[in-house]
Amino acid sequence: MNNPILIPDSDEELLKECKIDTFKSSGKGGQHVNKTESAIRLTHLQTGIVINCQDERSQLMNKKKCLIRLRKKLKEHNYVKPLRIPTKKPYSAKKNILNDKKKHSIKKQLRKKPDLND
Repeated sequence: MNNPILIPDSDEELLKECKIDTFKSSGKGGQHVNKTESAIRLTHLQTGIVINCQDERSQLMNKKKCLIRLRKKLKEHNYVKPLRIPTKKPYSAKKNILNDKKKHSIKKQLRKKPDLND
């Protein structure tokens, strides 16, 4: 089971917990994207979660998108599934189900062709 992690409210504090890498992105954006290091890779040091973003031409916009995605991933990491309490069907419910099955089987038996050997 993973330990819950405190997610800081400010972006600066969250960035202090991360390793930031910048690199040249590929794809649309033309020469501007190909020349500048506008793509961002954030690595959260406590959890090892890695987030990449190279959607925008601006490094600042990519960093903001990365922080939003990182917060979402950290929330998913902190989620604890609630304990399931196993339940049983009551005796009367089981009895009703068995009665319905019996009625259904009788109905099906009545659909058969009559036996000619009798």
